[in-house]
Amino acid sequence: MQVTTGGRLGADQQGRVIVRALDGLTFQFRDGDRVGLLGHNGAGKSTLLRLLGRIYEPTSGVVHIQGEIGSLIDVSLGIDPEASGRENIFLRGAMLGLSRAQITDRFEDIVGFSELGDFIEMPVRTYSSGMHLRLAFAVSTIMRPEILLMDEWLSVGDEAFKHKAEQRLKELVQATNILVLASHSRELVMHTCNRALWLEHGRIRMDASPEIVCEAYFGG
Repeated sequence: MQVTTGGRLGADQQGRVIVRALDGLTFQFRDGDRVGLLGHNGAGKSTLLRLLGRIYEPTSGVVHIQGEIGSLIDVSLGIDPEASGRENIFLRGAMLGLSRAQITDRFEDIVGFSELGDFIEMPVRTYSSGMHLRLAFAVSTIMRPEILLMDEWLSVGDEAFKHKAEQRLKELVQATNILVLASHSRELVMHTCNRALWLEHGRIRMDASPEIVCEAYFGG
């Protein structure tokens, strides 16, 4: 059975519901690719990002990845509300694969960028939502991976901080060899990407230039 949005539904021999979120995908990304993932909610975009990020393992087929991967899918992952901002910098940095020495070397830059000042010594549970996001963003964007995975373009904080965040994201994207960006924004995909994949029911419906795919997906 196939549903309007989402993957393909079925059942195993025990009668358990099986959702085939991705089905029969074959593609290759090369250095210089800036790939926009398009598709309605449930089409498989986030699942594909998590597969590329090694969060999920494929139940069949092979995923071959060469290069260091950085993920901005969930910048707050690993943040402990009971720990201080200082402690969380080391916790989140470790999750990103950075050594304690590497985090220590970047610590002042992270704190300065986050604009948290003395609040860095306070438990994160005392932070406003904006402060929490600024800390998570500042830590998560210190990496310079060869392959960068993003689920929508991040927008963080007030207007002044948002300008800083935009510039930092642009520098991060420029520094990476391969970008894979899931988005619902035609303008973002057209402006940022040189290739677009349209996913539908877990399958690739179209793989071409952003101009061609966006015209087909969004309409003229």
